[in-house]
Amino acid sequence: MNTLKINRVSLGEVGYPTLLKEVPNPPKEIFYLGNFLDKSLVKPPKIAIVGTRKATAYGRAVAKEMAQKFVKKGIVVVSGLAMGIDTAAHEGALLGGGKTIAVLACGLDLIYPRQNENLAKMIIETGGAIISEYPAGTLAMKHQFLERNRIVSGLSIATIVVEAPNESGALVTARLAAEQGREVFVVPGPMNHSNYLGSHKLVRDGACLMSSIEDVFEDLGFDFETEKSKIQNDLVGEEKIIFEMVKQAGLSVGIDKIIEITKLEPQKVNQIIALLVIRDILEETSQGYIIK
Repeated sequence: MNTLKINRVSLGEVGYPTLLKEVPNPPKEIFYLGNFLDKSLVKPPKIAIVGTRKATAYGRAVAKEMAQKFVKKGIVVVSGLAMGIDTAAHEGALLGGGKTIAVLACGLDLIYPRQNENLAKMIIETGGAIISEYPAGTLAMKHQFLERNRIVSGLSIATIVVEAPNESGALVTARLAAEQGREVFVVPGPMNHSNYLGSHKLVRDGACLMSSIEDVFEDLGFDFETEKSKIQNDLVGEEKIIFEMVKQAGLSVGIDKIIEITKLEPQKVNQIIALLVIRDILEETSQGYIIK
């Protein structure tokens, strides 16, 4: 990561995240690697998925599946790159073909934990970003993990807690989200499992219990037809060319026909179509592709 150019945006500058401006004590600067200021990360709604580092296989699977489903609806997943639930959330977003933002508690030249260096690179390479309020060279200290949690929740319209024992840092993120006026959702678990003691306390204190991601969509009032229209309107370049061509056809169009009409490289067409299918914009049929 040392060879990558670290960029920054300051509070008050154009591009500084609007939601983050609203939190108490917003970071004066955000250092970032990747597409943090690109509209593909700025415009879509963001949801944070957080939880314990010592996650169960079940908890990791839930976080990964949720993240996959969220990004397929055009949502950006935010988490902290820690082991356990955070890692599963980032991985799920990548598996779903979407974008994710990792908020670090150290300088961006010192990825922590080291085991997630490759994951950090993948996040950047797939159009996401890793960010921090700490300049290069800053080591990860215990208090900084708690401080960065306000950024995780502050970027997001909602925070989902998956497996939070008592004293878990995820509980701090949930508290901060509530103080910031954002929704907090909790994945329930066995009442006698230590990984859910903090989670269940959040529910008793007023957090929303969720049994599926549809609960989140319903409580947030998401209209995905509208969201899909926003995504379609944001398409640019070759993506927009292919989308408009299929839209104008009005019928299912084969990939050879798309290549012929758009005159784009076959490999590029295949890549873009795969991405548009993942993003729920195109649908594959037996005859080719149509607008979904």
